[in-house]
Amino acid sequence: MKVMGTNFKNFLDRMKYLFLLLVIFTLSCSDPSTRTDLVDPFIGTGGHGHTFPGATRPFGMVQLSPDTRLEGWDGCSGYHFSDTVIYGFSHTHLSGTGVSDYGDVLMMPFRGEVHWNNGADGKPGYGARFDKDTEKARPGSYEVYLKDDEIRVELTSTERVGFHRYTFMSSKDRKVIIDLSHRDQVISSEIVEIDAFRLSGHRRSSAWAADQRVFFDIEFNAPMLSVEIRKEKNGVKAVVDFGAGEDVLMAKVGVSAVSTEGAKNNLETEIPLWNFNQIRKESDEIWEAQLSKIDVEGGSKKMRRIFYTALYHTMIAPNIYTDVDGKYRGLDKKIHKAENFTNYTVFSLWDTYRSTHPLYTLIEQKRTNDFINTFLNQYVQGGRLPVWELAGNETNCMIGYHSVPVIVDAYVKGIRGFDAELAMKAMRHSAQQNALGINDFRTIGYIPANKEAESVSKTLEYAYDNWTIAVMADSLKMDDVAQDYYRTSQYYKNIFDPETGFMRARANNQWFSPFRADEVNFNYTEANAWQYSYYVPHDISGWMSTLGGPDSLVKKLDSLFNADSSTTGRDQADITGLIGQYAHGNEPSHHIPYLYAFAGQPYKTQRYVRKIMNQLYDDQPDGLSGNEDCGQMSSWLVFSAMGFYPVTPGSTDYIIGAPWFDKVTINLENGKQFIITAEDQSRRNRYVQKLKLNGQSYPFTYLKHHDILKGGQLAFELDDEPNLDFGTAPEHRPSTAVESTVIAIPAVQSGERAFMEKTKVTLNCATPNAEIYYALDNTETWIPYSDTLMLDRNVTLFTRAKLEERESKIGKGKFYKIPEKRSITISKPYAKHYTGGGDLALIDYLSGGDDFRAGGWQGYEGVNLDAVIELEKKRPINELAVRFLQDENAWIFMPLEVEFYVSNDGVDFTQVGVVFNNISYKQKGTLTRTFRLNTDVSAKYVKVIAQNRGTCPRDHKGAGGKSWIFADEITIK
Repeated sequence: MKVMGTNFKNFLDRMKYLFLLLVIFTLSCSDPSTRTDLVDPFIGTGGHGHTFPGATRPFGMVQLSPDTRLEGWDGCSGYHFSDTVIYGFSHTHLSGTGVSDYGDVLMMPFRGEVHWNNGADGKPGYGARFDKDTEKARPGSYEVYLKDDEIRVELTSTERVGFHRYTFMSSKDRKVIIDLSHRDQVISSEIVEIDAFRLSGHRRSSAWAADQRVFFDIEFNAPMLSVEIRKEKNGVKAVVDFGAGEDVLMAKVGVSAVSTEGAKNNLETEIPLWNFNQIRKESDEIWEAQLSKIDVEGGSKKMRRIFYTALYHTMIAPNIYTDVDGKYRGLDKKIHKAENFTNYTVFSLWDTYRSTHPLYTLIEQKRTNDFINTFLNQYVQGGRLPVWELAGNETNCMIGYHSVPVIVDAYVKGIRGFDAELAMKAMRHSAQQNALGINDFRTIGYIPANKEAESVSKTLEYAYDNWTIAVMADSLKMDDVAQDYYRTSQYYKNIFDPETGFMRARANNQWFSPFRADEVNFNYTEANAWQYSYYVPHDISGWMSTLGGPDSLVKKLDSLFNADSSTTGRDQADITGLIGQYAHGNEPSHHIPYLYAFAGQPYKTQRYVRKIMNQLYDDQPDGLSGNEDCGQMSSWLVFSAMGFYPVTPGSTDYIIGAPWFDKVTINLENGKQFIITAEDQSRRNRYVQKLKLNGQSYPFTYLKHHDILKGGQLAFELDDEPNLDFGTAPEHRPSTAVESTVIAIPAVQSGERAFMEKTKVTLNCATPNAEIYYALDNTETWIPYSDTLMLDRNVTLFTRAKLEERESKIGKGKFYKIPEKRSITISKPYAKHYTGGGDLALIDYLSGGDDFRAGGWQGYEGVNLDAVIELEKKRPINELAVRFLQDENAWIFMPLEVEFYVSNDGVDFTQVGVVFNNISYKQKGTLTRTFRLNTDVSAKYVKVIAQNRGTCPRDHKGAGGKSWIFADEITIK
C-alpha cells in the first residue's frame, strides 16, 4: 500500500505539473490582462535613450532606481542596460535627458568587509555585480539579485517615499551603506542618527542644477546595531550594521526639498506601515488607472508594448515638488505654501512643448493647470518664466522661451485654471529680455551669427514663441499687443536664403559662408540647416509661398527624406534616427513628416509616419532612436499611433496621419470618450482612403481639439495604395498663416567683408518681387539695386526692400579694405567647422567676439597654429601679436607659448621672441588674451607658432582627449 500510495502521489504531482505547464503555455499565448503588463521600463535604457528602469509613481517626486553608471553622456539617467555592476540605489533620476544630474541619497546593501568607495576605480568597493536575467521592472517596482553578496533587492515607491526590501541569503551579516557623495559635486551634506531605527539628513549639491537641496528621513524595520559616519571631501557617508537577524531588511526613505521634518512627514503620511507588497500592489493599480486614459486594441503585442511604454514615459516627468503639507522650495530658494495647486519641477520645455504638453491638454488637464501655475510662481519668485527648470533652479539650458507656447496652447484649448493676465505679463517679459540674442531679434529683425551662437535656431524659435503670445493677446482683446507680436513672428523671413532655399545664419548682413546644408555647426541647435529649415509651424502657408507654393514644399520635403544621411562639421551625438537628413532622434525634426498635409499630399505624411513608427521604435532596450527627453520621444509615438499630431501648439488643430491600431479610446477627464477606429488596419495598409467623424464623411486632413473633447468617433478606412484625391483640395488642407506685413531684409549674397583691392557684392531678398535698395555710409540716399555693386574702400553698406507700400527693416554691414597686400600660409589644418571665415581670417583686421561658437575664431584641435604671413614688401616691424581664446569647459586652452620669427626670403627664419602663457587652464569662463611682443626688426615674412597642449590635462574632465587652441587676429605693426 505504501508503494501504491507513493506512485499515486507521483502521478498526481505529474498531473499538477502538466496542468501548470498548460496554464503557463495558455497565458503565454494570450494577451496580458493589464496595461502595466505591457510596459517595459527597460525600453530606452540602452542605446542613447537615457531612461531608467526603477520604481516611480506617475509624476512622482521619487524615482528609486539602480545606478550603474557614474559619468558620461550615456550615463545621464545613472543607468545603462549594457552595464553589469550596480553601485547602489538612489532616489532621484532624470528620464531621458542629455545632461546628468540627480542620483540623490544612494543606498546599497552588502555583507562582509566594509568598503567606503564604490569600486569604480577598480579597487574593492561596495558596488556589486548582477545578472541581467534577475532584473525585473514594471511600473512602480524593480528587483535584482546582487550575486557578489547574495542579496535580492526589491524596490517600490509612493509619490514622495522610496521603499526598499533586501533579502539576505545569509542573514548573519546585514549592512547598508548610505553615500551622499555619489555623482555630482556636494556643497554640504549631513547624516544624523535619530534613534535605533531612524536616520535623517540632507544633501545640497551642484551640477546641472547649481543649487539642489534634498532632505531625507530613513526608517528601518530593524534596529541599527551601529552607525559609522565618515565625512569625506565630497560628502558624508554612513555604514549601518544590523548584525544577524531576519533575512528580510526593509527601509522607507522619505524625501523633501523643504526640510527633514517635511521628509519625515511625507514618509509617515504615505507609508505608515511595513507592508511592502501592499505598496507595490497600490503602485501597480495606480499605474494601471493612469495608463487606462488611453486604451488601444489590435496591432501586435510588440506594438502594444511600445505604445504603453511610451505612454508610461510621458507620465514620469514633470515631477511633484511639493510636500504632503503643500510646502515647496521656490526658485528664490525660500519656502512657500502651494494654495490650490501642486508645484512641479523638471521642465524640459524645448523638448516637451512640441507634443508632450499638448498630450497633457488631452489627458492631464488638471495637471496642466498645475504646471502653468508652477510656471507663474517661478516668474513671481525667480523673475521670469522657466526655460529648463530643475529642482528649483533655472539651468538656462536649450533655447527659446517655450513655457510660453505651453501656456497659450492650454488657454486656447479651454484650460483656464490660472491667472491669464499674469500669464500675459510673464510671457511678454520673456520676449523682452536683453540676453540670448532676444534684443537683437527685436531690434535688428534676426540674430546675427557673430553676436550669438545658434542664431538660426533662436531666430526661428523666438518667431514662433512670439506668434503664440500674439494668439493669447488676441484672445484677451489686446489688439495692439497682438499685432506687434504677429509682426515679429514673421522675422523668420530674414534668415531664409532664397538662393539655397535654406534657413541660414547671417552676420554683417551677409550670409554665413561657406555653406553646406549638411554641416553641423554652432549656427543651429543640435542640428543642421536640413533639420531646422522646416521650422515655421505658425506660418506654414507664408513660408510655403516663399518657397514657391505647395509643389515646391513637397519637393523640398522629398529632398530631405531622400538626402544622403551623412553630416559634416562638428560631431553632434543628438543627430540620430536618420531617414535621409530627417533626424527623428532629436526634436527639431518631429513635426516635419506632417507638413506634406499642408501641401496637399497627405499620403506622404502617412507613409513616413508609419515608416518612423515601424523602424525607429522597438520594444528592446535600444528601442528609442535618441534621448527620451522627459517624454517627448514617446509622446510623438503616442500621438502618431492614435493617428494625429499637434504640429503647431497654440493652434487647436491636429494634423492627421495614419493610426497604428484597430481601435484607440481616449478616456477624457470630462467623462466622455473619443474613439479612433481603423478599418483594414495592417502594416501594409497605411494609406487613408477616407475618414468619417461621428458617422459623417470627413474630407479634412486635420482634426479640431473641441471635436475630441465633445467625444465621438473618428473612423479611418485604410488601404495599401494611397488615395491621391484624399485631402488634396485646398479647402481640406490644414493651414497656419500670419497676415503678411513683414518684408525680408535684403542680405549680402556674395562679397568679401575684408578685401585687398575691391570686392564685388551681390544682394538678395527672401520676399518675392520686392525691390531692393542700398545706400553707402548713410541712409540719406537710396540707390535701386539691379545686378552687382563694386566696393573699393572702407564702407558701411545699408540695405532695404520695398513691396507696394511696405518696407523692410534696414540691414547694415561694414566692409574693410585691407591697408596692405599680404597673404598667409597655414601649415597645419584648422578644423573645418571652426574656420573663422578661411585663411584670411587671421589677417583680415577683424577680431572675433567673446564666444567661440559665433564663428569668428579659427580652431586647431590637437595641433599647433603654425602660420607664415608674407607682407607686400620688407618693412620695419615694431610689434607682433596674436589673440587667443580660452573656454576650459569646451576643452579650449591658451597656447603654452607663442613663438615669433621673421625672415626676408621666406626660407630662413630667425626667432625674435617667445611669449609664455600665464593663464591657468583651470580658470573658468571665457577668456581672451593677446600674446604681444615688442620688436625692432625689418622683414617681409613673419612666422607665428602657437604651442597646443596636445591633450587635456590629467585633472581636467576631458583628460586624455585632444585640446584646442582658438586664434583670431595676427597683428603686425
